[in-house]
Parts: sequence; structure tokens; C-alpha cells
Amino acid sequence: MVREAEPPDGGWGWMVVLSAFFQSALVFGVLRSFGVFFVEFVAAFEEQASRVSWIASIGIAVQQFGSPVGSALSTKFGPRPVVMTGGVLAALGMLLASFATSLTHLYLSIGLLSGSGWALTFAPTLACLSSYFSRRRSLATGLALTGVGLSSFAFAPLFQWLLSRYAWRGSLLLVSAISLHLVACGALLRPPSLAEDPAMGGPRAQLTSLLHHGPFLRYTVALTLINTGYFIPYLHLVAHLQDLDWDPLPAAFLLSVAAISDLVGRVASGWLGDAVPGPVTRLLMLWTTLTGVLLALFPIARAPTALVALAVAYGFTSGALAPLAFSVLPELVGTRRIYCGLGLLQMIESIGGLLGAPLSGYLRDVTGNYTASFVVAGAFLLSGSGVLITLPHFCFSAATSRPQDLVTEALDTKVPLPKEGLEED
Repeated sequence: MVREAEPPDGGWGWMVVLSAFFQSALVFGVLRSFGVFFVEFVAAFEEQASRVSWIASIGIAVQQFGSPVGSALSTKFGPRPVVMTGGVLAALGMLLASFATSLTHLYLSIGLLSGSGWALTFAPTLACLSSYFSRRRSLATGLALTGVGLSSFAFAPLFQWLLSRYAWRGSLLLVSAISLHLVACGALLRPPSLAEDPAMGGPRAQLTSLLHHGPFLRYTVALTLINTGYFIPYLHLVAHLQDLDWDPLPAAFLLSVAAISDLVGRVASGWLGDAVPGPVTRLLMLWTTLTGVLLALFPIARAPTALVALAVAYGFTSGALAPLAFSVLPELVGTRRIYCGLGLLQMIESIGGLLGAPLSGYLRDVTGNYTASFVVAGAFLLSGSGVLITLPHFCFSAATSRPQDLVTEALDTKVPLPKEGLEED
């Protein structure tokens, strides 16, 4: 453990950024590109779109719902062994999925087993990254999460090509091999031990304080609503384009176009989050609103040029909101509670991840197209944007308040704690 008087804003933290970059690619890059497999599973198992949608939804929900477990284990054992174990589970789930003979097998292998592996990797890594940075936190988070956009650009056409050569079973075997690289990413993690941090109590004490923290609870509601609609284009855009008589490969390529724009949006948003005066929450609300509007416009576009333009715009705004969503959290709860706070946040927002894709698939089965699916997804993001306005950060200006001041005020709120915990929050 490296002892620092304050977050070093660099040093080994950049290696943690590199680890988080590849982890975000191997977790959310795979999830975002899974729409390519969606069409294959519908045909192979002759099931409705709503039932097949549960595969990715269970994976997303387990990844987020299980995040408190990963956070608690990381607090006790450190993030390195926890993340390496998660990499093994993620790869094993994909390996077993290649032998599936029913959707239930895919629910258990990809949804439950791989999802559990993802739960042990993502939250501990981002929490470790946040503890290394203060002034450059938004930029560091943005750079780390560009792995999602870059891998989405590469994985969508790669998976489509693998399907054409090896069918879905052989493709899942290769995805399993790719996922095993999460183990190497975990080996790079080395969290700092900040000398100035007082003892914050055990996980139970921190959990109790967070459950009495009004701004944190409202923030989790906002991200749950955003999460419900956020993944819909990456799961159902390929199927929507095929309904419009697009060939599978050009449809997958449009996902890649959105992924490249996503990458640019994450870097630009991370830089703006640190450079622009004022609360980061305002930028987050802006990107969330634009993303919701663009989602609702997808069913209107029919011409290829319009669809490409929408994909580029959606990729940029959806990518831009991602790093800011994680940068706001340390300002709300402080870096000393980041492991518990991020785990609890991911667990609650898993409700949105679980319900979003099946709801979209159900609307497709009922209406015969994806128009309602995209409109409803956009409405969820706009609702989340409305909740963000209620956060105290949103009303403060750079001249009257700093993020560290807000954390101090939040931690001064007194709450009843269990016997093992703190005297006050």
C-alpha cells in the first residue's frame, strides 16, 4: 500500500486508469455489442424478442446489483484479488454459454455467472481510480471509460464476422478467451492509503450513513431512470435496422460509428468536467437531456444519412454523460466512502438495467416495431435529467462553493448509526 498525504492526481493512478480502460472495454464493450448475438439467439431458440432480451438484462442487473459485494470484498481484501477472481468468473460464464441448449442456460451462464464476474471487476476498479485523483478526476474517469467506446467500435463488426465464420457457439468461446484478460487488468490495481483519512467505520456504518443521505438517494433515483433507457440502442438498434431492411453487417457497422463518437464524447466530457467552472451535475444534466431527445428521434429517421447522423450524435452525448455520472459521486459522498457508495449506487440502479431491455422487447412484440421502445427509453432519460435538478450541487456556482465544501457539508449530516459505527456522519 502506498501512503499519500492526499490524492496524488497521477503516479500509479495512471496505471489504474489503464486497467480501468481495458476493464470497461471487456465488460461494457461486450455488453454493448451483444445486440449482434441478439438476432442469432432469436433465430436459434425460436423465442420472442422479450425473452431473449433477458440475457443481457440479467447480466447488467447482476453486475450492478452485485457491486456492493465487490465493494465490500475490496474493502476487506483489496481490489486486486477481487477483480482477478471476477475476470475468471466472467470468462467461465461465456465458456459455458457456448454449450447452451436453451435460453435458461444463457440466463444462468451469461446473465448470472458472467454478470457476477463483472460485478467483482467494475465498481472496485472505478473506486480505486477515484481515490487516486481529485482535480483531474473527471478527465481520468473519461479516459478510463473510453475503453467502452473503442471496444464497441471494434467488437460489433468483430462479433458479426465471428458469427459468419464460427456461428454463435464458436464466437462465445472466443469472447470467453477475450474476457479472461480481466485477470491481467486486476493485477495492475494498487490502491493508495491516504494518511489524512480518519477511520470511517465498517461497511455497515457507511451503508447506514448513505441511506440517510438525501442527495445521494436522489442521485441513485436519477441514475436508475437513466440506466433503464441507456442500453436500449446497443441491444436493439441492429434489430431495428434489420426491420428497415438493412443487411446485418452495415447495421453492426452503424453501432461502430456510434462507438467512435462515444469515445470522443467521453474524452471531451472528462476534460470539460475539470475545465468548466461550476458543478459537474449541470453538465451531466445537459448530456442526459440531449441523449433522451436523440433516443426518441431514432424511430423518425428512415434515410441512411439521417440514421448515421443520429448515431453519431447519440454516441457523443451518451458517451459524454458516462464519466460525469461517476465523477459526481465522490463530490456527494467523499472519497472515503467511495467503495461503499459506488457499490450501493450500482445495486440500486440495477433495477433499471434489469427492466429496460425486456420492456423494450415487450413493446416490440406488442407493436411490431421498435418505435415505442426508443420513445419510452428517451422518456426515462429525460425523467432522470429532471431528478438531477433537485441535487444541491446543481444550484451552487463555482464562486460560492467548491466540491470539497459540499462533501464536508454532506458529511456533517447527523444520522443514527449501528453500535459498530461512527458517532456522527
